[in-house]
This record gives sequence, structure tokens and C-alpha cells, in this order.
Amino acid sequence: MNTRTRRGTCIQHQVIGPTLVIRLGGRKRVLSSAPLGGGVGLASTILNHQVEANGYIKAHCPTPARYLGRLASRLRLNGRTIGLMTAVPMTQLVTARVAAEGLWVECFGTVGVTNAVRAGEWPLRWAPLKEYNKPGTINLIVITNASLSSAAMVGAVQVMTEAKTGVLRDHAVESKEDQSLATGTGTDAVVIACALRGQGPFHQYSGTHTIIGALIGKAVARCVSRGLVKAKQWQKASR
Repeated sequence: MNTRTRRGTCIQHQVIGPTLVIRLGGRKRVLSSAPLGGGVGLASTILNHQVEANGYIKAHCPTPARYLGRLASRLRLNGRTIGLMTAVPMTQLVTARVAAEGLWVECFGTVGVTNAVRAGEWPLRWAPLKEYNKPGTINLIVITNASLSSAAMVGAVQVMTEAKTGVLRDHAVESKEDQSLATGTGTDAVVIACALRGQGPFHQYSGTHTIIGALIGKAVARCVSRGLVKAKQWQKASR
């Protein structure tokens, strides 16, 4: 088990077996595409859990949300939990933290690109069953001490996506469909968590012309770059 607390923050994270547990130090505003707790709301904990690449739902639970909810109960987590899942091992976890002008942004990521796609491709044409035996998801969790408006939270997801896609293109990651440059994978998920109103510097906007947007982009880019390096090393070692 790995535990780390960032100096000057209440954010703690642990890797417990196949699960990353991030404790936010109280309730935060969250926007996510997560299977458990997705959408807009409040949360105090975030999970990123490694599952077997196929058969996990039928073997353990009818839906990803219920599976992750039971996991949160087993871990005795208090408060609302956001839960992600991936086939990428938690040994591949990457983190990045950046700060400027009283703001900080921390990113946690797991990166796999074996089901890389380009946005707009028709779904699943290329994906034989055996592909699901390989880790192919990019999960990104961004946490900041800023208090973001609803529009800024959506803008943060936009910046996260742009940063991820930029790194994939810098590394010439190809779509499995037609070898064009990929923009992501077919199962990517994102989480943005920020301070409640009055508990952090308020930002109405978070685009790439803002300081908070620049910090988000930099943290995500570092995470995805480091994650791609680890993914290549893992793939070589597992051959």
C-alpha cells in the first residue's frame, strides 16, 4: 500500500492492491464521465480500479456502477464516491502536479492505448474479442484548489481532452481502425474535482487562455506523456 499526502493540501492517495483511492479531504464539486457517480455533483472520494479485461461484470455484478459501489463498500469509504475502471495495472499509475499564482492542479492517470481511435470513427468495427485482453483506456483525474463555475468545469474537461489528444499526436499513436492519428481510446474517462464556492479562488472560465486552463493542460500532458512511456515498457515486458 502506498500513501502520500501533498504538502499544503488535504488530498491523499493510496494504491490498495488493484485500486487507486483518492481522498479529497472533504466534499468537492465534481464533473465526470465515471461509471459510478458520473455527471455533476459532490464527492469526497475517487476510485480508479483495475479489472480483468473481459468478463468482470458477468462474473461479479450486473453493471460497472454496482460493481464499483460494492468495492467502495468493501473499502469502507465514507461519503459519495466517484468510480472508474480500467484494465491498466495500478503499477502504471502516473501523477503530475503544477502550481502558479496561488493555484495548483494535480493529475492522476492510467494510460493504455491498445484500443486507440480517432473521434468520428464508426464504433467497434476493428475490435476483435482478443483486443479486450489488453489494457486500452486512458483514465484522467484532475483535482484543483480552484473553485470553478459550471461552465469552467466543462471547459476544464475540454482542456484535458485537448491536452491528451495533443500528446497522442506528438507520440504518433495510431488508430486501430485505419492507422490515422488517434485522438483517444474508445473507453476513456475523465474526472475534474474542484473546491466548493468560497473555499478556493473562484474562476468563471478555464480555457487555454487562462492560468487555470494552462495548469490543467500542463498537468494532463505530463501525465499522458509519462503514461505512454510506462505503457510501452509494460507491453515490452509482457510479450
